[in-house]
Amino acid sequence: MSNKKAPLQGPITVKSAIPKNRQELLKWNGWGYKDSQFVVNEGPEVYFSGKRYLIGEVRLPHVAGWVRDTLNIDLGTQKPRKIQGLPTENQYQKPNVTKDVMEKIASLGISYSTKVIDRLLRSHGQTMHEIYKIQNSTYERIPDVVLWPTCHDDVVKIVSFAHENNIVIIAFGGGTSVSGAPECPKNETRTIISLDTSQMNRILWIDDKNLVACFECGIVGQDMERELKKFGYTTGHEPDSYEFSTLGGWVATRASGMKKNMYGNIEDLVVQLKMVTAKGVLQKNCQVPRLSCGPDFNHIVMGSEGSLGIITEVILKIRLLPKCKKYGSIVFPSFEKGFEFMREVAKRKWQPASIRLMDNEQFKFALMLKPESTYFGLVIDGIKKFYITNIKGFDPDHMCVMTLLFEGEENEVKTNEKNLYKLSKSYGGYPAGEQNGERGYMLTFVIAYIRDLGLQYDVVAESFETSVPWDRALLLVKNVKKVVAEECRQLKIKHYLINCRITQTYDAGCVIYFYLGFNHSGLGDPVTLHNRLETKARDEIVACGGSISHHHGVGKLRQKWYPATVSDVGVDLYFAAKRELDPKNIFATNNLTKSKL
Repeated sequence: MSNKKAPLQGPITVKSAIPKNRQELLKWNGWGYKDSQFVVNEGPEVYFSGKRYLIGEVRLPHVAGWVRDTLNIDLGTQKPRKIQGLPTENQYQKPNVTKDVMEKIASLGISYSTKVIDRLLRSHGQTMHEIYKIQNSTYERIPDVVLWPTCHDDVVKIVSFAHENNIVIIAFGGGTSVSGAPECPKNETRTIISLDTSQMNRILWIDDKNLVACFECGIVGQDMERELKKFGYTTGHEPDSYEFSTLGGWVATRASGMKKNMYGNIEDLVVQLKMVTAKGVLQKNCQVPRLSCGPDFNHIVMGSEGSLGIITEVILKIRLLPKCKKYGSIVFPSFEKGFEFMREVAKRKWQPASIRLMDNEQFKFALMLKPESTYFGLVIDGIKKFYITNIKGFDPDHMCVMTLLFEGEENEVKTNEKNLYKLSKSYGGYPAGEQNGERGYMLTFVIAYIRDLGLQYDVVAESFETSVPWDRALLLVKNVKKVVAEECRQLKIKHYLINCRITQTYDAGCVIYFYLGFNHSGLGDPVTLHNRLETKARDEIVACGGSISHHHGVGKLRQKWYPATVSDVGVDLYFAAKRELDPKNIFATNNLTKSKL
């Protein structure tokens, strides 16, 4: 690519939100920041520690009651399970690497480590079963050595070295995967390198004439947006994990963000990229908005989940920061009415930056996280509740809420708001205010912390998502809940939850995001139980016409459904690309499907 385009400033070295030694700031065996977690005190009194989130350092008086009524857990009497401290060197297998190979790694001039904490941290993502196994020291295989490249050329050296010496490479970005993607295949006998991209976090240049920018793959979402904001720009890509996930991970999994209605999914944002393969660097030689030159190799890279090579640099579209940003919410008498409204909004292409609909169960779950109100706040909340449930006639056991985020020019936002609130009346909707909209939107960033609290009290919980045509969406929701309930009965699981929300809309369908959790006390291995439940749910999703994933990817957890999704010819085509780009199978992730090489 020509270097004629002058950057505004660059390369720009970005101070990363995730340090090289992740355990200094982030939990090594759970989600998110060390200083952010749900804490149970005497009473029981629950609060969320730290001040990073809206609910930080305030009492959450409804949590204990909801947990007791829904999951049969008494936070006041039941003692939390003790979580072990940092792992010791003798808890896991020693590095499977010869002295000769270690000498060659040292000669690369790239930072590396064989410490057990560094290796363990990069052996897993954030699925419930991974965190449960980490907390119980039952991992069978972890990487043998961690390498931290600092630029594209470092990655070229590592890949060339690995190819020559028949060594496996598994890429590691933010560690937020919920598909089992970073896990080491337990039967892999070769040395495994975990290639940590966290030190590749620069903005290489910004092109303000063409509104594109070039980033290294390891840049974290919140860091990217913070730095772009200084120049008046945004990518607009905001997945639920954007605090910790990286650009390279977004591309590798074909990610989607909460504001995709305005900014698009990752495939809509990528202009050009580089991927280092065992056969060389895959990239286009021109930076243009579109080209008709055979199959688009960008789409070979997007969704490859680390199985074909290492993504190193990505050119993305950027946008001017919106001048106006406003939250909103609407209460509907039922999930079905909210769904009908959402479908009509999609038909008219009136979607704001984000529009999401919670079902009744998730609505109640969100209310559980509402902080303690002042006396005045309680009075106002009481008036609103009285108006909605009495004057409007809403049933608390059926009503649901939709959260909205508007972005753009002020007049555009006002017009969008006016149109949506007026249309919602036709479906029995009632505006519920900006504060509820903002709280509902921000709930996304704290919901994963609840999983870690549950693990201390014999409760396991996990999310899973799908995309589905509009005409099959309600049936899919109904059937998945029914299948889960029946399977819980078969497994003698008495206390569980299964709820959902619609998170994204398209012309031809929508995205449904489920949350499943249950009390496994006295019922056996929770990982096995959960796998059985989710498998039943996934089978039903596929039977109802849904996808195995909309944006989480396949990884190792959803391998079972991959061949039927893409066809046998599709699997063969994937392996043809694999054989060409990675003839020795050094990118032996076993993501998507087990390698035939």
